[in-house]
Amino acid sequence: MDQGMATGSDNLLSAVVPLMKLLCLTVIGLVLAHPRTQIVPRATFKLLSKLVFALFLPCLIFVHLGQSVTVDDVLLWWFVPINVLISTAIGCALGYIVAIVCQPPPQFFRFTIIMTGFGNTGNLPIAIVGSVCHSSDNPFGPDCRRSGIAYVSFAQWVAVILVYTFVYHMMEPSMEYYEIVSEENEIEEESISNASRPLLHEAEWPGMVDKETTHSKTPFIARVFMSISGSSQNTFPDIDFSEEGGSTAGPSSPKSLRCLAEPKVVQRIRVVAEETPIRHILQPPTIASLLALVVGLVPVFKSFVFGYDAPLSFFTDSLEILAGAVVPSVMLILGGMLAEGPNDSALGIRTTIGIVVTRLLVLPLVGIGVVALADKMHLLIEGDQMYRFVLLLQYTTPSAILLGAIASLRNYAVKEASALLFWQHIFAVLSLSVYIVIYFKLLSYV
Repeated sequence: MDQGMATGSDNLLSAVVPLMKLLCLTVIGLVLAHPRTQIVPRATFKLLSKLVFALFLPCLIFVHLGQSVTVDDVLLWWFVPINVLISTAIGCALGYIVAIVCQPPPQFFRFTIIMTGFGNTGNLPIAIVGSVCHSSDNPFGPDCRRSGIAYVSFAQWVAVILVYTFVYHMMEPSMEYYEIVSEENEIEEESISNASRPLLHEAEWPGMVDKETTHSKTPFIARVFMSISGSSQNTFPDIDFSEEGGSTAGPSSPKSLRCLAEPKVVQRIRVVAEETPIRHILQPPTIASLLALVVGLVPVFKSFVFGYDAPLSFFTDSLEILAGAVVPSVMLILGGMLAEGPNDSALGIRTTIGIVVTRLLVLPLVGIGVVALADKMHLLIEGDQMYRFVLLLQYTTPSAILLGAIASLRNYAVKEASALLFWQHIFAVLSLSVYIVIYFKLLSYV
């Protein structure tokens, strides 16, 4: 019995200590960036976030994913990206319930769904895995860090594609509330320059808010399909479809025009697809993932790049040194973001509490059931506890910081996103601590 109690206390310590390390790093970042101290200026944190995005994180992904992945592994890891889709779908369903029950202002209905459904599948899980695996007595074995980061990286591209497609369009300002939202933000934009833009917008995916398109700040989909519904309430200039194609025959052949012309619905769907900024997914972290898969899946390339006797071992060692800066940098940036405090929000206290409770407390319970069911159906890698831990983490993290940048890009619920992300990350300290202890207990019995 004494041995069982000792084992239980060891599991508790091994679960809590990694989060205490991350909390210390976050507090240091908060102190350095706090407006009263200003030991490190905000511009430095923005530059640090760009370094993480363009250098440190790609190095980490390439080194650990490239070393770990094989053809057999890709076939075994298929449930990792599928789990991202499942967790997002369940989260959006719960977000819909939150929106029905809490009744946020009508213009924030879709915002409530998105902020509940999309969790942080990149930087924060990598930081948690790195901290858990930092000690030599971690419960996941000697390959803890490499395998954990490989699993997280393998899932990241799915989340990025979802953000640049589904989230991008769900964050579109509603047509009927656009005038209210745009008037507020026009005044805001006049007074906010790039230098004073909240650190939140640059914290995870720098440069996102600079990727504006012609229609990024308008209800584009509503305008595209307005003519089909026959609505006359469209106060925006009509979108010109004449240059978008669909008919290549000359005016002298009206019959061929009628035969070859696209149906209106198909034409408008194509225009929306062309305006979806899917091209932006090819950013340094996703490029590093693709390169790691190419190198890791081709044995000749892998033996040339990875290994003690590899000709390019000096290069990969250099990348690994740079990769070591990811975890402290990410947590310092998070501390700097929290130092700015929450913005004013029109979302309402009831809706804010509903999103926080659902995202941080309810969704992880559902995740435990999903992962347990997948395990019973033999969909998971036998005996790989880190694999299960990463799957569970996908249900446990707060909403992605990237959603704040998307909100700014679309000019939709910018203050609400900033405030909600602030409160989620504050309460995530407690919820993550509780659930990581629960996960360690569950995994020790699997």
